[in-house]
Amino acid sequence: MGRRSGGTESGASTAAVFGEVLRHFREAALLTQEGLARQIPCDRSHVARVEAGTRVPQDTFAKTCDELLGTGGVLLRLWTRIDWYPQVEHPDWFRRRAEMDEVAVTLREYQERVMPGLLQTADYARALFSRLVSGEDLEERVRARLSRQQRFLAGGGPLYLVVLDESCLRNVVGSPGVMRDQCAHLLDVGRRPNIRIQVAPAGRLGLLRPSGSMSLIELPDGHRWVYSESLDRGHFNDDPALYARHSHFYDVLRADAPSAPKSAALISDAMERYEHHEEARTQRGELDQEQLQRRQRRQLHRNSPRFPRNRARARQQGP
Repeated sequence: MGRRSGGTESGASTAAVFGEVLRHFREAALLTQEGLARQIPCDRSHVARVEAGTRVPQDTFAKTCDELLGTGGVLLRLWTRIDWYPQVEHPDWFRRRAEMDEVAVTLREYQERVMPGLLQTADYARALFSRLVSGEDLEERVRARLSRQQRFLAGGGPLYLVVLDESCLRNVVGSPGVMRDQCAHLLDVGRRPNIRIQVAPAGRLGLLRPSGSMSLIELPDGHRWVYSESLDRGHFNDDPALYARHSHFYDVLRADAPSAPKSAALISDAMERYEHHEEARTQRGELDQEQLQRRQRRQLHRNSPRFPRNRARARQQGP
């Protein structure tokens, strides 16, 4: 495995400090984790993991918490001072691509079936990697993937243009809840000035798509690369004629696909479908639990010992 080192301070300890500060302000505001999560909005588990130091929050999370808890901007300032990924590992075959992401000035991507790594939430990435690894290896893969995102999500990040095939929205990774949060994340990052996300609908006739996912990478020295992947292998090609052909193909696809605002509406529709699915599943779970409790009460009643009742004798009437 290739290793990229950063600062000497432990990422786990600094994340824990952020979590402690968040917990302090939340409790001072007399809010539970669930109460804060409803106002952000996000899942309660996300707040719990950030406070425990096991989840890396985005800067927008810190800013929103500052506003809701009236901290005067403390959390966002702390967030900017933390090296969230002081040491991560990338698979050897991917290391070269990760190094390009660290310096790229422009990145254009077309993706099908799964979300691009630079746009994945932690839960989405965890659900993907759990098919291959587990335990600490799983968490290391997730940290490595999220570490690549910080430069693109930071203010003044490089230009990042993405066209998602609609299959990325329809292919369920993890659970409907994971997909709902992933769609919400796309809507959030798509508002950043350096990021544009478009969706290529499955039913759009005449929309010419590449034969597979690909990335067009431009480096500071003007060098340009076409990048694609097969199973556990990255493919790089810097042939100018090949790059020009793929670039032309990509630009036509972006022009014919729905605009970023219209694509945001498609992503919102998908998010609502997953949200309704999750709510229905929760209601079914609550109903199943209630029915189970009723069956248990009936079983307990049938199995309980029976005692004869003392019945009051009718008084005899005098002659």
